Formats: sequence, structure tokens, C-alpha cells
Amino acid sequence: MGGHRGVREHVVAERAELVGLLAELTDEQWRTPSLCGGWTVRDVAVHLSLDTVTPGRYARMFLRRPMPDAFNDHWVASQRHVSTDALVAGLAESARSSWFTRYAPRLALSDHTVHQQDVRRPLGLPRTIDEDRLRLVLDRPDPFAFPRRFTRGLTFVATDLDWRRGTGPEVTGPGESLALAMVGRPIVLDELSGPGVPTLRARIV
Repeated sequence: MGGHRGVREHVVAERAELVGLLAELTDEQWRTPSLCGGWTVRDVAVHLSLDTVTPGRYARMFLRRPMPDAFNDHWVASQRHVSTDALVAGLAESARSSWFTRYAPRLALSDHTVHQQDVRRPLGLPRTIDEDRLRLVLDRPDPFAFPRRFTRGLTFVATDLDWRRGTGPEVTGPGESLALAMVGRPIVLDELSGPGVPTLRARIV
């Protein structure tokens, strides 16, 4: 499943799981703070709807706001008027047609997988992530999260699948926890062990 076609299928499957989750949420759950600082569950879903934007419009928006945080926050704010039903429908329809899925499937997969956990963990709705999908995410974390600032000089070792990466003091734990740690989510720090954890904690916190 390492080629682009296989990765794209993982993105589509990940999106389908997300859509199934969002379709069942209550109004209160939509308003729940996510793991993304300052964003609710709804805001995370809106962020993922960026792949419904045409490449040309995306490029124009990014040129006006080239810093990722400012760009993402502006998009989220601009979609406040969109109903949750319309948001879910758009996410369902764009899974295969998304230009992110076609041209940057590894980035889309990492973004979707981590953001689904950003939603699920605060809602207390855990899941088991497909092992091949999780390994792909671990191999290439979302570059827009600047993972090297957290991972440099450390070795990450999964305890629930055959995967390790890096050099230096080890950080061990479940693959899902490692995937979130590598993009700076502090909630997973207590789920990790090894001599590299203090360094990782200092970088994240």
C-alpha cells in the first residue's frame, strides 16, 4: 500500500471514517474544544474542508496569508455560516475529488489522521487506526506541523506495531500516541516512555 494509489485509498477510507463520526455528533459535541489550540470540533472539520477549494483559489488565499496558522484561522472564520449538515455533506462528496488527495496524498493522509484524533480524543470516542495507514502517517508526519522541531535527535519506537524511526534517545509508546507526539500534541506525553521523553516534553510543552 506504499504507492500513491494505495495512499489515496487510505485517505478516502480515513475521510469516510471521519464523515461517519461527524454525522452522528450532537450540537454540544460540535462545540467541544479539540486538541488544536483554540479550535472546536467544528473548526477542525472546517479546516479539513479546505480540500473542496480549487487549486487556483487556494493559491490566491495562501498568497494573501502565507503563514499557515493565519491562513487556516482565516478559512475557519470565513466558514462560520456553513451548517454542520452542509459541512458533512461537502466532506463526504470531496473525498475522491480533492486535489490534495490526488496530488499530495501523503500530506492529506497525515493531516486527516491526526485531525480525526484531535476530534475523537476530547469526545472520548477512541478507535483502532488501520495499521498500514498508521505506519504511513508515522513515516511522514504532516510537514505543516513542522515535526522536526519535536523529533530531531530522538528515536521513536512503536510498541503495538513494527515501526521505529530516528537516532538518539528513545521515545516508545503506541503508534497513535507517537503520531500525535510527532506533531506536538501534549495530551499523549504521559502515554510515552523512554529516555527521550523529557526532551520531547520540553519541546512540546
